[in-house]
Amino acid sequence: MVDRVVIITGGSKGIGAGIARHLGSLGIAVTITARREERLLATAAELEAAGVAVLPIAINVADRDGARHVVERTIERFGRIDGLVNNAQSFRPVMPLEDVLASDMDLLFDTGPKGTLWAMQAVFEPMKAQGSGRIVNFGSVMGVRGSPGYGPYGASKEAIRALTRIAAQEWGRYGILVNCVCPASAGHRLPPDDPMRRAGFEAMYKDHPLGRDGDAERDIAPVVAFLLSEECRYLTGETLLVDGGGYMRA
Repeated sequence: MVDRVVIITGGSKGIGAGIARHLGSLGIAVTITARREERLLATAAELEAAGVAVLPIAINVADRDGARHVVERTIERFGRIDGLVNNAQSFRPVMPLEDVLASDMDLLFDTGPKGTLWAMQAVFEPMKAQGSGRIVNFGSVMGVRGSPGYGPYGASKEAIRALTRIAAQEWGRYGILVNCVCPASAGHRLPPDDPMRRAGFEAMYKDHPLGRDGDAERDIAPVVAFLLSEECRYLTGETLLVDGGGYMRA
């Protein structure tokens, strides 16, 4: 058994992997999930080589039964669950609202607010039983500010923020704190054939207060680590815009 255990969805790359590396460096055991098993196992091997206790599980974040399976496996391996980071979500090409299809909305809501809710439900009983827990959900400034071309994505992310506030009110009595992070893109490489998305990205960083994109491990993960920690005792239902002030120019 280990002292602290955190589940990270979408933990095989990008921000999720950066969070896993940072938490691992603090001695926290992590369960990481992703759809692509090959990439997931490669990240797990990297973490193990660094001395991190890690459990990789390949699942689709939209699978409610899969979320419960992750929790069961995590408790079997580590004996407890202290935190959940809901980072995973699929994405669709940027498009104007008049072109949005039902399939676009379904994908983003299935993997976004619905996937987030399934994971939250799955950890609820174990956290309630131990009288404590930390949940960090992921929103987006694209929803907070509204950004052309990001209709389905922004709407799904705002739904996640709503779930965050409701869970904070309903579950606080059990010692479960629920907060949301809206991160920077953290070094995300934009596809050259998506001019609308590239234009939005370039507009954000043209007048960005810090003049740079975020770093998953050094800029975003430490804030997530705080929200997962015992030091975060009196903060719940909040959204932290961890993007270097970029939201002011989004």
